Parts: sequence; C-alpha cells; structure tokens
Amino acid sequence: MSKETEEALKERIKELTCLYEISSIIEGAELESIENVLKAFAFSLKKAFLYPDATDILVGNGELVICTNALTEGRPKIESNIRVFNEAKGKIIASLNGANLTQDDFLKEEQQLLDNVALKVGNLLERIEIQKSEASLKRQMEHADRLSILGEITSGIAHELNTPLANILGFAELLKSDLEGDKKVASDLNKIIDNAIFSREVLKKLLFFSCKMPQEKKQVNLVPNIKSAINLLDATFRKENVKYAIKISEEELWLKADPIQLTQIIFNLLINAIYFSPKEGVVTIEAFQKKTNVILKISDEGKGLTPDDLEKIFQPFFTTKPMEDGSGLGLSVVHGIVASHKGSIVAGNNRDKGAVFTVTLPKM
Repeated sequence: MSKETEEALKERIKELTCLYEISSIIEGAELESIENVLKAFAFSLKKAFLYPDATDILVGNGELVICTNALTEGRPKIESNIRVFNEAKGKIIASLNGANLTQDDFLKEEQQLLDNVALKVGNLLERIEIQKSEASLKRQMEHADRLSILGEITSGIAHELNTPLANILGFAELLKSDLEGDKKVASDLNKIIDNAIFSREVLKKLLFFSCKMPQEKKQVNLVPNIKSAINLLDATFRKENVKYAIKISEEELWLKADPIQLTQIIFNLLINAIYFSPKEGVVTIEAFQKKTNVILKISDEGKGLTPDDLEKIFQPFFTTKPMEDGSGLGLSVVHGIVASHKGSIVAGNNRDKGAVFTVTLPKM
C-alpha cells in the first residue's frame, strides 16, 4: 500500500469515526442538553479534519453558537447550512487557522463530511421542535380538559344555589316592607339584600364561565364597541394615571357575536390591564382581521405573568390580585364567553414587559 493511499485511508477512518460519534450523540440527545450536544458535535468534527490542530469549528442554530475557538476573519473556510423543515436555521463552519494553510488545504471529502453533519444536526433540531410542539399540545389539551370539568362543576353549583338565593332575596325584601318602621332591622335587612344581590352576580359570572348564559348573536362591528368601552373607562384611566394607545387601522371589523357579551370581554380585559399597569404605563388595544377571524389584543406594561399564572389564569377564583380587589372570576368569565362564541383566548407576556391577552373570534 502506497503512503498516499494509507494517508487517504486514515482520513476516511477519521471521517467515519466522526459520523459514528455524532450519530451516537444524537441517539442519546435530550431536549434540555442541546448546548452540550452541539459542543460535542463541534469537537468531534474538529478531530476529523486533515489538520485538526489548525482547524476551528463553529456550529450555530440561530439561538446557540458553539465554537471550538474563536474564528479569525479572512481565514480559509468551508461551510454548510443547517436546514430545519427545509429552512436554513444555522450554519456549520470549518476554518483553518494555520499560518501557511490555504483554501486548497481543505479536502473535498471534508466538505461532504460537513454537509453530512449539517444534515444530522438539522434532523436533530427537527426532532426537538416536534417534541416541543407535542409537549405544548399536551399541556393545552390538559388545560382545556381541566377548564371543561370546572365549567361543568361551576354550572351545577350555580344552578343549585340559584333557587335558595332567590328565596333569601325575596323573603328579605318582604320582611323589609313589613318592618319599615324599625330602622335597625331595616338596616340589617339591607345588608342581607345587598349581599344576596352580590352573590347573584357571582352566580351569573359562574354561568358565563360555564357557557350556560343565553346569547343573542348578531352582526356587530367591533371598532365602535372598543371605542365606546375606552370612552366609558376614560375616567378610570385618568384616575389610575394610565394612558392608552389604540392600534386599529380599519373602521369596520364585523363579526357575529352577542353585543353585551362582546362588551363584557373588552371591559374585563381593559379593567384588568389598567389594574396591573404602573403609573404612566400604557395599555395598548389592537384589533385587526384575517380571512375568517377578528383578533383583539389588549396588553399592559405591568409585571407580566409567571408560568404558574399562565397555567391557571382562566380558572375561576384564581387571581393574582389581593383578596379585597378581585374575586378571580373576571378572566374566567371572558374565557367562557369566548369559548361560547367558538373563539379562543391566549394569555402571554410581551417581549419587553407586561402581559398580553389575544382574543380570536370567528366572523361567522
């Protein structure tokens, strides 16, 4: 065997060893350890080149960039795109840092090796994306199941309490009319009546949450409803020293909805945004349409929502407000109304700060 053939064989063995190592790393790769995986790829790839000590490798997937050493600008290099679902999502670069090395010192097999590794990295990233999507879908389904069960429970509770509550209210009003002369008794009866009315409103909210309230859907233009709600809450905005910004480019955003319930969605989300906004903060109201849906976004500049908040935010009686400031039914009511309109509501955090609620409602 000639020396040239022997050297070529050694290079092929190095390349095959690299591909074997990378395949083994991929097989045991976990979603959480992607940084370590890319680092292992880079160092395994470095060893496979003709001049390993003079070769630096960069592996970047858009979010992470791993280098065996800092790449020097202007040095000879070869590269290959990492493609994820047929889109370029990163690069693998091999650069020569030896003083006397040129572009011709790369073997043609090294470009093929780089392409093969980039393909394997792309396949791994696709697998991770699928895992993320599956985990997210599972969480959404579990959340929807919990809300559905809660809806049935709260509906049953509301109906069971409605009759005795109506009796309490009715008999208290009868007693008040019979005992008008006794101011102390009348005052106590007023307290009973006021609390019974408050409890009745809570039951109404529970029925809204469980989608059991009757609806009268008609064609409604969302834009005037938003402007009307903002006008009515103008004093509240000024009192809390909170500003608002409207981002609506169209004058007409038509959809089929119950006008009263649509107003309740807007009011509840705006009041919530005002409450959590800091002084001089801005509540942003955005609305636009797509082919089959109308989208309403209301965001604030408050402290935002924790992962635990995001998981429970639409459950009845869950609130991040102090006990005296909220019953924990406002957002669950909004969820119930949106669900009854066959729409969706998603809570999230803004990129900079604050929370954002996105309501999607079908046009028909």
